[in-house]
Amino acid sequence: MGRYLIRRLIQAIPVLIGATFLIYWLSFKLPGDPIQALAGEKKADPLVAAMLREKYHLNDSFLSQYWNYISNLFQGNFGETLTGRSVWDKITEAFPYTMNLAIVAFLIEAVVGVLAGIMAALRRGKFLDQLVLLSTLLVISIPVFVSGFILQLTLGVQLKNSWGIDFFPVSFNENDGIRAYLLPALVLASTSLAYVARLTRTSLMETMRADYVRTATAKGLPRRRVVGRHALRNALIPIVTFLGADLGSLMGGAVITEKIFNIHGIGGLLAESVYRKEGTVIVGVVSLLIIVYLVANLIVDLLYAVLDPRIRYA
Repeated sequence: MGRYLIRRLIQAIPVLIGATFLIYWLSFKLPGDPIQALAGEKKADPLVAAMLREKYHLNDSFLSQYWNYISNLFQGNFGETLTGRSVWDKITEAFPYTMNLAIVAFLIEAVVGVLAGIMAALRRGKFLDQLVLLSTLLVISIPVFVSGFILQLTLGVQLKNSWGIDFFPVSFNENDGIRAYLLPALVLASTSLAYVARLTRTSLMETMRADYVRTATAKGLPRRRVVGRHALRNALIPIVTFLGADLGSLMGGAVITEKIFNIHGIGGLLAESVYRKEGTVIVGVVSLLIIVYLVANLIVDLLYAVLDPRIRYA
């Protein structure tokens, strides 16, 4: 196991370099002048613009700029914006909001999605199965920005006005604690939850037809034990794979959800940085998301051995 971890960590280095190189090149090719974008509608002062270009190496070639950035990145320095503020400070301000939102959304999609998929698989062809299939199809068909406004109106406004229940705040307020994340997390997790439910249903139904499950049933083991101990563990392998990859997607794809609920997280920071052509912020945020992806995938690989004892890592 130790050798496997070391090998995976070594493999993560070229992945990080390659991904940051691509993102840095895309941000380098963004149209427009970042100095002029900083000045806004006014024309940038030529002297100030020249000083900024010299300070931040904007006149250097692309490879020279990238080498300077990646060298600082491996030293833990994410660079600074054109206003002189540390990129890491901006990330640390926004990251906790997005991380909390992603964790709550992840728990909702994992728990609700897996339970819905299990119930649908065990009652194949019955009412509950059809209900899960139709409801997940409906959720997948509705765009996130539409479902966000609908849930915000129904659960956040109408539920409060009609029933006096103020459990789902309409606008984000960190003083509300976990309640502040419930509604945006439900919106963020809705599409992934539907995929998890369908994937769990299909995987569990396929596993229930395996020979070892039939053997366990023939031995007279209780159905709960057959499903929970024998069938579900192997059925969870593709689901764990999806959930591990989706954790990074929840953090990176929260731009619309954060905008709807006025959450100042990573998604909003990334969108604002693209608009202002702040390449160092863009690459810094994406680099952090890449690290989250790599860690999540490593944890998923380690969970394979827990779910299936036949899997061994040398």
